[in-house]
Order: sequence, then C-alpha cells, then structure tokens
Amino acid sequence: MKNMIRTNCPRDCYDGCGMLVEIRDNAAPRILGDPDHPVSRGRLCSKCAIAYNGVWQDPTARLNYPLRRIGNKGEAKFERVSWDAALEAIATNLNRIIERDGAEAILHTHYSGTLSLLAYKFPDRFFNHVGASVVDPDSICNAAGHVAWGLQFGNSVKGFDPRTSKDSSCIVVWGANPSHSAPHAHEHWLVDSPAKVIVVDPIRSESAASADLHLQLRPGSDAALAYGLLHVLRDMGKFDQDYIDAHTLGADEIASTIDSCNPQWTHAQTGVPVESIMRAAELYAAGPALLWCGQGLQRQPTGGNVMRAVGLLPSLTGNVGKPGAGFCYMNYTPAFAGIDLDTLGGTNLVKQAGKTVSHMDLAVRLADRNEFKAMLSWNTNPLASAADQGALRTAFAREDLFTVAIDCFPTDTTAYADIVLPAASFLEFDDVTFSYFHLHMGAQAKVNEPVGESLPNQEIFRRLAAKMGLTEAALFEDDKTLIDRMMTEMNTGFDFSELKSRGHFYLSDEPMPMYADGKFETPSGKIEIASQAAEKQGLPRTPQPFVDAPTQNGRLRLLTPASKWRLNDSYANDPHIAEQSGPANVRLNGTDAARIGVSDGAQLRLRNESGAIELVARIDNDVLPGTAVSYKGRWPSLEGNAMNVNVVHTPVKTDMGESSSVHATEVIAEPV
Repeated sequence: MKNMIRTNCPRDCYDGCGMLVEIRDNAAPRILGDPDHPVSRGRLCSKCAIAYNGVWQDPTARLNYPLRRIGNKGEAKFERVSWDAALEAIATNLNRIIERDGAEAILHTHYSGTLSLLAYKFPDRFFNHVGASVVDPDSICNAAGHVAWGLQFGNSVKGFDPRTSKDSSCIVVWGANPSHSAPHAHEHWLVDSPAKVIVVDPIRSESAASADLHLQLRPGSDAALAYGLLHVLRDMGKFDQDYIDAHTLGADEIASTIDSCNPQWTHAQTGVPVESIMRAAELYAAGPALLWCGQGLQRQPTGGNVMRAVGLLPSLTGNVGKPGAGFCYMNYTPAFAGIDLDTLGGTNLVKQAGKTVSHMDLAVRLADRNEFKAMLSWNTNPLASAADQGALRTAFAREDLFTVAIDCFPTDTTAYADIVLPAASFLEFDDVTFSYFHLHMGAQAKVNEPVGESLPNQEIFRRLAAKMGLTEAALFEDDKTLIDRMMTEMNTGFDFSELKSRGHFYLSDEPMPMYADGKFETPSGKIEIASQAAEKQGLPRTPQPFVDAPTQNGRLRLLTPASKWRLNDSYANDPHIAEQSGPANVRLNGTDAARIGVSDGAQLRLRNESGAIELVARIDNDVLPGTAVSYKGRWPSLEGNAMNVNVVHTPVKTDMGESSSVHATEVIAEPV
C-alpha cells in the first residue's frame, strides 16, 4: 500500500488544485493530481506536474542557508552565515534606520509567490507593527479592476459561484485566458460546459479557439464593444427594466450614450464584425448568463473604465442574483469562509502607517537615496516581474540601500541583496490554501523537512521580530494556534487534521447565490452606474465608451500575457520547462513582419524609451495587425541577453488604482 498524503497547490492560480504526494522509499516524493478533487480530477497542469517533480525537489537549486553578500550588488557572490548572524545584521540595520530616519524609510515588497495563508499574510504583522512602507502588491496586477468594481458593485472579490454554470445558457470570458492561467477551469469548467461560450480577447488563445464565438477586438477598445453589445441588447428588448429600477442607480444617464453606439460604430472602433456583435448579443440575451472578467482586461490605460463598462452587461439585463447568472472578477474565498484576514495580517497592529508606493513608481522612488534606506523583498521577484527593469536594477544596485531578499530559490532579486534568507517550500510546512475562483478551501500538508536550514516565511519574521527586541505578542503566535483559529473561524465542525485527511472542502453543498437579495455594498445599496464616489476621485461619473488611440509611426502594441509553461514568474528555473518553452519569441502578423522586413525565426529587436530586447520573430496571422505578443514569465538571469520582456515595460498607470497598464506598452520593432 503506497503512503499517500493529500495537499493542495498554493500557487497564484484560479484553480486551487488538490494534489496527492506519494511517499517513496529512497526516492523523492511524487506529486500527482488528486482524483477526488473537483478541479484537478487526478491530473495536474503541465507546468506544476513538471516543476513540482523537478526543480522544487532539487536541493541544489534551492536556497539552503542564509547568505551575506561579499561581491558587488547584482553579482550574486555570497558567503554562508548562520541564522543568528543574518538576523543580527538585519535587526541592527533596521533598528538603526528606524531610530535615524523613521520606519517609513523601510520599504517592503511582496506578492503571491505562495498563497498559503500563513506564509502570505502573517509577515504583514511585522511590517504593520513597525510602521514600514509598502509597495502596493495589486498595483502590479489588478488594482484598477478592484477600484472599478468597488465603485460599481461595492465589492470586487465577490463573484458568481462557478458551480452555478450548470444553469447557464451563456458564459462570457472577457480579458482572461483560462487555458494558460486556469487550465483546469478551461478544460473542465469551460470547454465541457453545455453553455454557449463567448471569449473576448485580442489574442486567439486556446480558450478563444475552443469557444463558440471569439470576439477578437483591437486592444483598448473593450469599453466601446461593451456599449455596442448594450445597444443591440436594448434594441432586442432584453434590458430588465424592473431590475434596473429596483437595483441600479444612474442607468438613465447612459441612455444617450447607448443610443450612439450602434453595431456599425462599434465595428469601426473595435474591428469586430457586425455579425459577430449581433451574435454575441443574441447568445448573452438568451440567459441566464455569466460574465467572467479576467485580470488582463484592466491592464490598460483606461482599465478601470473598461471594467465599469463591461459590468453594465449583467446590471442592465438583470443577469444577477439568480441561478446561472452573475459576474466575477475573483472570489476571495477565505473571507467567504469566515477567516478574519485583518487579524491574520495584523491590520490592528498599525500605530503609524508608512507610505504606499505603486509598482509603477517603484524604480524612481527606490532610486531616491533620501526616501528609502532599506528594501525587503519576500514572496516575489521584482527584478523579473516589475516594470522599467533597467531603471529598477540601477535602483537595487544602490550600495547605501540595505536589501534583504527571502525566497526558495536564488533569483534576479536575491542577486542584489545584502542578506538572503532561505524560505521553506509548500511541501515543508502545514498551512491553509484557497482558490480565488472556486469556493473551496484546502489543506497544505507538510511532506518533507525543510531543505537545509530554510524556514517558512512566518517563522522567519517571528525570529526577526525577536532579534529586533519587539515584544508584541501577535508577532510570535505559532502556526498551530493560527491554523486552529482559522479552522474555528471557518466553522467546519472538524479540525485541521481532518482537513488534511479530506484535502479540501466546499463552503456549501450547493452553489452559493451572490446578490440574490439585490443589495450591494455601495453607498446607495445599489449598482452605481452613476457614481458620486468616482466623481470625487476625478473620474467620469458614468462608464464611457472610450477607445485607446491607435499606435503611430509604425509602432506595435505589445501584449505580454500569461505563458502556458510558467505561472507569472514562477517555474522559470525548471530546466524541463525551459526546454519545453524554447527561446523567448515575439509573435506578429505577417503584414507587420513584411513591413518591418523580418522573416519567421529571425532576430527582432523591440525597443522604446524604457529599453530594448532581442527576441525570435514568429509569424502568426492569428495576431492582429499592429499588435505583437510575447509571453511573460522568464527570469532575466536565465536568458542569454540577461533580460526579459519587462525591460520595455514602460510604467504607465491605469486610470484607477495607480496600477499597471502593461498591455498598452508600445514598441518599435526592427530586424537585428
């Protein structure tokens, strides 16, 4: 009988898969999909199946011990030191900075390298208590969408229960590519659904290709398409006036705008054929219909406005609060489960808050020697993932910037650190996991002892707090106490040991209805199509059918979506995944390739005011003219040119949330 341990994937992914770990004598554990899990159904996605049985179990690839820099920043030359020496160096520097410059001179950056709750949330207690400054995590990803739907619906992390699709006649996936970013949702939830599927995306992804209808619109024209669909739906008599009167505010203020957005105008703005616009409206009108807005949708200059415009579809057709209907940006499942996330992250420990910095300002702000004296990077790899890569490297290279990096692996960011601390992997400690799409929670079960002297994130910050002489009791709560409290808060009726045995649990036996009572967390309690709060922020009172200006002077609009083989910037260091991926490339339409004078397989240089990179050109007529596509997720240090596509990511903020508009990056393309 094989020894099998149930656990769950804690990666930044919609799926939240269940896994089985087969414990083997004289061999590394084998990581498999859990056949009893409703999402993974016995199989892992291609990237996790490779990486979890590859680089994640290779101790020679991991950080094993604390390290102290002995070379220049960026050279990755270190010596091994003890935990006591490493923590003493960090504590001495941070205490000196706090005394001399104030805690706000300490900046930390983190995101979703792991999303197990203790490792993801507990370290915030330390930074909240000392009053450090923070790089807004969501400003690199999805802040604009959160602000937009917060204004419109009062909540951006409460969407439809995916199980309600059994009652849907239509599913619209707008600005998401499940085939890469939610592969099991693509395979089981979307492709196998009896509902008609519409995908709205400038890129012809696998999800788009398998859909009943793909609306391949020009980048930056999403709001115009939304209004065009509304025009057709209204003319079909599919607006739900009773729902509008009872549950929305300001619908009358956009009536004339809807009037002007007829299918011919919409085609001219978006490039989508009139017949496709009409067909999409017919499918959505059949109802009940679901709308899933992806995080890629709002990574453009007017991304917040786009989210508000697309959110009008369920609002005006009454596709809200009933089986098979609804809208979703994401589901923050732990909050639904009852977990007190504010306490877990130490929000109540803030005495004097530090500064909040947008990722779009990070390179400039960090370069200022007078503002920040220390940088702590944990759960993230900004020198691979952040904008303005060249300028950010220069900022990290400051000799007077005391830098600490915490990671499982040596990365581009750890190469610039004064002290590197080794983090334990998800196989090496117990924790609680969740999906931010499906409404289930899971157990992360300890399978191995930590590699070398590595420690979980939460234990690292406990030890640092002690070394700094901090005495706040909340900084030292142990894992068992925290997990037991979460289990009590979730009111499951069983303990963590039972959760590990089960693997996961759904929050309810049947699909959870969202907004069935017609109440929203806005000031009016209604869907605020017209928003005074938006006006006060200097934003349009209502969503507008804005369209981004076309590129000029032969420039291409560069889209850098999620890769099939990497998860954001995770897994780039697995050699088998690197082999599957091949060299970094950029895909462009044949007409653009002919104009530029480049052939398939040739070297192509992309450049703009932020930097330049050479990539392999691939001719792909599924790519729209005037657009280029290069998949993200590579580590610069592992590429021959020591850079990735973020070297040309110009940090332009979205209209809301000071967030990334990476998908509006423009480049000049030229043969090498």
